[in-house]
Amino acid sequence: MITSKQRAYLRKISHELEPIFQIGKEGVTDAFLDGVDKALNKREILKVHILETAFLDTRDTCNSVAEKLDAEPVQSIGSKFIIYRRSDEEKYRKIELPKG
Repeated sequence: MITSKQRAYLRKISHELEPIFQIGKEGVTDAFLDGVDKALNKREILKVHILETAFLDTRDTCNSVAEKLDAEPVQSIGSKFIIYRRSDEEKYRKIELPKG
């Protein structure tokens, strides 16, 4: 569980990120989750865009994806959400969270 201070720091970092994944009319699939899982290991923080054709609630989808991938939901706003998970591999760890 991350603190509000850490969440604010992650929001600041993610502000300039572009979404690298989109959720379309097929919704959250196993292939999507696999891709996000691999990307989280390398990037630690991701922004995801939900297309209008998906008819999904952004917050619910963010929480669901984060739970399935053992990640932390950072922010869900509009049709985009941000999730964070510390990389399993030492060489990909770039984000140092502020102390609680």
